[in-house]
Formats: sequence, C-alpha cells, structure tokens
Amino acid sequence: MRPPRSQSTDAAGATPAVVHRLALTLAGATLALIFVGGLVTSTGSGLAVPDWPLSFGQVFPRMVGGVLYEHGHRMAAATVGALTVALALVTFLVEAPLRVRRLALLAVATVIAQGLLGGLTVLLLLPPAVSMAHACLAQAFLCLTVAMAVVSGPRWSTAQPPFGDRALARLTAATAGVVYCQLIVGALVRHTGAGLAIPDFPLAFGQLVPPFDTPSIAIHFAHRLGAVAVTTMVVWSAARVLRTQSADPRLVRPALLACGLVLAQVMLGALIIWTQKAVLPTTAHVAVGAAVLATTLVLAMRAHRAAPPVTAAPAAVLGTERVPA
Repeated sequence: MRPPRSQSTDAAGATPAVVHRLALTLAGATLALIFVGGLVTSTGSGLAVPDWPLSFGQVFPRMVGGVLYEHGHRMAAATVGALTVALALVTFLVEAPLRVRRLALLAVATVIAQGLLGGLTVLLLLPPAVSMAHACLAQAFLCLTVAMAVVSGPRWSTAQPPFGDRALARLTAATAGVVYCQLIVGALVRHTGAGLAIPDFPLAFGQLVPPFDTPSIAIHFAHRLGAVAVTTMVVWSAARVLRTQSADPRLVRPALLACGLVLAQVMLGALIIWTQKAVLPTTAHVAVGAAVLATTLVLAMRAHRAAPPVTAAPAAVLGTERVPA
C-alpha cells in the first residue's frame, strides 16, 4: 500500500529531494547573480538605466552599452526572485520540515528587500550607503540559499547531533563570520572608489604600512588586512579539519576548497591592482569572495553536525580484550 504524502520523506525530519534540488539551483543562481551585479559596478553601468522598475519606460529595452549589464542584472534578479518564491511554495506543497519552510520564507522577505534596495540605488543615483547595503544584503541572501541547500540535503537529518567537535564548530563559525565582515569592507572599497587608492601590491606605496593621507587609503589598507585575517582563519580551519576529522569527506572537501578559493581570491586582488581594475579580474574578485563565504558557511554548518573526533579507547576497556598468544 502506498504511504500517505506525509510519510513520503525519508528519515524523520528528512526533506523531499525536489526541495533540495531547487535549493541548490537557487544557490547557484544567486552566485551567478552576484557575478552579474559585480559586472554592473565594474563597468560603471549602475545608472545606464535611469528609471525603475521599468527600463526607459519599457519591460525590455534595447540591450546596448551599459544597458546590457544593468538591465541584464535586473532580469537575473527577477529570475532569482521567481525561483525563491517557487521554492517557498514547494516547501509547503511537499510538506518539507519546518526549518526549511522558515528559511524559505525568510529568503522571500530578503529577496523582496533586496529588490527594493536595488531600485533605491537607481532612484537615489547610487548613494554609497544604499549601494553598500544592497551589496551586503546580497551576501546575506546567498547565505540563506546555501543554508537551505545544506539543511534540505539527504544527510542533514541523519547526521550526528550538533556540536560533536565544539572547538571545530566555533572555529568554522568564526571563519565564516570573518569572511562576511571582509566582504562588507570589500563593498566599502568598491562603492567609495578606493580600489586603486594604494596603487602597488604586495607593498603599499613601497612600504609595509602606507601613510594614511586620505580615508580611501585607510579603507583600502583595511581590506588588505582583512584578506590576511581571512587567509589565516581559513587555513586554521582546514588544518583542524585535517587533524581531527580527516576521515569525513563532507568536512575535508569544503575545507580544502575554501583554501583554494582564498588563494585564487588573493591572486585576483593582486590582478586588480596590476591591471588598474580591469573588468574581468575585478568582477571575478566579487564572485570568488561570495564563493568563499558560501564554502565556509557550508563547512561551519557541517562542523556543527560532525561526529566527535576519534579518541583512544580507555586502558580498562583494552584490558578486557583477548590478546592472541
């Protein structure tokens, strides 16, 4: 006899596969949207379309010049918004767990707020504060989509109880937090025009510490210091994973991926200086930064569900085992 719909999930608290697939699609689309948004800023196309929500009073204007980037960004954002609403509806139609439904509803509220902020950036002629809020909320929305993809996965409900390795859980959570803070500083660099405030790399005006003659130099140098902090935290997290959880590929893979992404991010940061903010490395720097955040968040969430590290058995227990002659 076919089980009722309420029993169509796998284990207790498991999520139907369709929700997980949609969440993965939404997370990937959000990362792509961040790349497209980066193109708008890198090409200086933020005001190529002067009105909102329409574009030159049309739903689909001629896609030429900066309009291609700005209106393309709006189309990509509309697609992500539609996917977010669809995912929220599906979580109710297939009876997903409460934790997934709540995340989906929060994502809907966030994507609506993000759309309104995007409109304000145009209507208010790109004020740095609103543009920064738009960029930071985009990263928060990415975190929501990644969290949905993780908690809706087939292994989440069957994983070990939270806080198996408390030290690792705290370290990976702190790492994700440091990455997010660094992205905020990065948004400040982009939207205050401080990207080339220090024109050389790896030194700063030929020195380890530059003269702080302007606020732009201080902002830029703070971003470089943040890169050092992120690199330190990511490598520290990966080292602890390899030392205590090397048998768990669900932790090892994101830990190593985060290290690779951070290395690529540092190289892209250098290329921005060396190429005088060429469009491709500047935009890729934004997208890879988002990918680092997503990867460290996955690592942190999985670390909270990881089994405790294996320890040696007590001597008393070993003494009860038979020793072959």
